[in-house]
Amino acid sequence: MSNDTSKGKNDLLTSETTALIAPHSGDVYDRFSKGRKQIILITVSSCCLLMLFTASSLTPVIPQIAEDLKTTGTIVNFSVGLSLFTSAFGGLFWSRYAGYFGRRRIYDLTLPLYFLASLGVAGSRNVPELIISRALQAFGCSAFHSVGEAVITDVFKLEHRGRAMGLYGCLALLGPAAAPLVGGLVSERLSWRIMQAGLGGVGIVMLALIIAYLPETMHPGTRGIDKIDVKNKKARVVFLNPLIPLGLLKSPVLFLSTVGPALTLATDYIMLIPLAYTIGQRYGITNKALLGTLFIPSGLGNMLGIPFAGWLSDHTVKTWRKLRDGQWVPEDRLRATWYGGLYLVPLPTVIVGFVIQFFEGSLGLVFAIGLLLTHGIGMCIAIGPCSTYNVDVMQNRSAEAAAAKNAVRCVIISALIFGILPSIEAIGVALTNMIAAVIALIGFGMVQICIRYGPQLRAWSSIQHTDGSQ
Repeated sequence: MSNDTSKGKNDLLTSETTALIAPHSGDVYDRFSKGRKQIILITVSSCCLLMLFTASSLTPVIPQIAEDLKTTGTIVNFSVGLSLFTSAFGGLFWSRYAGYFGRRRIYDLTLPLYFLASLGVAGSRNVPELIISRALQAFGCSAFHSVGEAVITDVFKLEHRGRAMGLYGCLALLGPAAAPLVGGLVSERLSWRIMQAGLGGVGIVMLALIIAYLPETMHPGTRGIDKIDVKNKKARVVFLNPLIPLGLLKSPVLFLSTVGPALTLATDYIMLIPLAYTIGQRYGITNKALLGTLFIPSGLGNMLGIPFAGWLSDHTVKTWRKLRDGQWVPEDRLRATWYGGLYLVPLPTVIVGFVIQFFEGSLGLVFAIGLLLTHGIGMCIAIGPCSTYNVDVMQNRSAEAAAAKNAVRCVIISALIFGILPSIEAIGVALTNMIAAVIALIGFGMVQICIRYGPQLRAWSSIQHTDGSQ
């Protein structure tokens, strides 16, 4: 048994293990054929889709759940915020073990847990049972995002990674786009409980796909267990500190490129979570299925924005690399965030708030839907390149970097979620959205600092980054 208590054991990739194979050599990325890489990408994207579908499946039926469990929408909304917080911890926990045991084994463990927790949500008889089951459900699927990004880093070279991340995000974001509509339809015709039980069944299907199509993708010799096995083949049980990935945020560039996009992403939740209470009530939409359709514009915007953001970030890297005579500066990828972070996120956030509060009738509804679509596109352009940048500069600890990013996002967003409905009730949707837009602009400013001073900050940091031309 090994205990993760010393600094030497905290870093899974020592010079001894990485010496077994050059992590950026062409050979290591040629282990899988182009077709096999696409199958791997679709498989991990499907798991991330399931995670995001689950996170969005209850949002349009919060009023129904509140009525069913004899509570209030604010209390049910608390379960949404708590599940995000649990997801943050879960992502940190599973990413640590993904670096030690490998990516594949984490999927084998988390999908059965997700299945059982989904059945627990479906069978909840009161609020405490709902909160506990939702927390376990979130913990079970929390690995899919960070480990999926790590798999992409394992498989795709730098110049193809942004596009692969774009496709990964596009497929995954089918979840938020479809979940409210599907959840609303199922709840309207049957019950929100049937929806959750069905998600558990999908988890079992995904486990079968993982077993059939996902090999271990970590570069040979880089797993923590590879080194342990050389010394002691019986040393299989380990205890790893799940908070270690947060230590990566001591790197100024990771801190800025993580917290900044998290503040920008918060506008998405501030607008979408209360839709049943804002657009729904304002324009007299009470049917659960129709409420679900209100989420489609944002999801469609995400689906349109993600592949464009992936292409744009790769194009930006190639353009600036050429301008620098072949030298790769990681922060060049972040230049692709400019229009999304400065215009396409904060402006629709402000305008949609005023439209909902002051515009009546079908014209106001059409304006609001169009603004949600624009915001969805801008969101992907603003935060997509940042996600790829994080794994670019932390190639050797990509799962942990992705988990730290997701954890910070979840904590910030879950904290804001608790105040959304009270804020709307106290000061109105227009002022609430103005505050959200200011928060997004602060996040944009943090990313610009990272672009401007990134090389100096990386050189100053004690955290070892992936650097140089690949």
